[in-house]
Amino acid sequence: MEVIHLTQPPKKNRPDQLVLALGYFDGVHIGHQKVIQTALKIARDHGMKAAVMTFHPHPSVVLKHMSKRDDYLTPPEEKAILMKQLGVDIVYFVKFDHDLSRMSPQDFIDRYVIGLNVKHVVAGFDYTYGRMAQGNMETMKEHSRNMFTVTVIPKVTLFNEKVSTTKIRELIQSGDVESARPLLGRPYRIKGMVVHGDKRGNTLGFPTANIKTLDPYVFPERGIYAVRLMLDDEVYQGAGYIGTRPTYYDNEQPVVEVFLFDFHRTIYGETVTVEWLKRLRDDKKFDRSEDLVQQMHRDIEAAKRYFQEA
Repeated sequence: MEVIHLTQPPKKNRPDQLVLALGYFDGVHIGHQKVIQTALKIARDHGMKAAVMTFHPHPSVVLKHMSKRDDYLTPPEEKAILMKQLGVDIVYFVKFDHDLSRMSPQDFIDRYVIGLNVKHVVAGFDYTYGRMAQGNMETMKEHSRNMFTVTVIPKVTLFNEKVSTTKIRELIQSGDVESARPLLGRPYRIKGMVVHGDKRGNTLGFPTANIKTLDPYVFPERGIYAVRLMLDDEVYQGAGYIGTRPTYYDNEQPVVEVFLFDFHRTIYGETVTVEWLKRLRDDKKFDRSEDLVQQMHRDIEAAKRYFQEA
């Protein structure tokens, strides 16, 4: 799969004819997958390449003058991996800046869609484009100049509710990772590097992998979770913690720690992926280390029961 970063409109057409899926696609959830899979099928049926166009940074960074967005479900690298798994041929990451935000809907279509030799566009019913979101799926047919055709994907629902990135983010931030899973079509994941911590877990008898996230992910609500950790194509079960370690620290930034069952390797410096499966309890401050240790034993047993019953 090609990954192409565009900081400005392409200067000449590609020789390949493309079917293009348009959207921001944070989360690559089942609604996004419907858009992308439709584009894939049309491309395969007509002997074209299937492409996705997304944007980085998030438009709110520019439109709302935010310094950064710190709540990605799928940062760009993860987004590209998921699209490759779906079978996409090309992913375009278009830089969203002030120039792009001021571009008219017609200019955007002329320069970023027709300019890429796109013959068919697929997008969700609520997709908008151009200055002040003046372009939408109704105007796209007019802006196409008869150079491409359009498929509009209607609202995708699950449990009688629209599947949306906003809803998934809310579920994860509340700790309800179980309810987010069917909307995503997979468990919620974060990727990070195993780094040295304060070794307190070793002292307490529960050595943990301290994980520094590599990108600004949405963090689940603080607490203890049943998790899986993926390392070198191997999958391990365990209990994960997100929190500020209030028994020992005041005003600490949240940390991510994972205790793996029957795991004895040293993995500092390794990149790992953590899947958050079920929240087991809230974060809590304990008066004594002994009380914390007793609770940790109960947490490990609760996590093991989850996997036995899953």
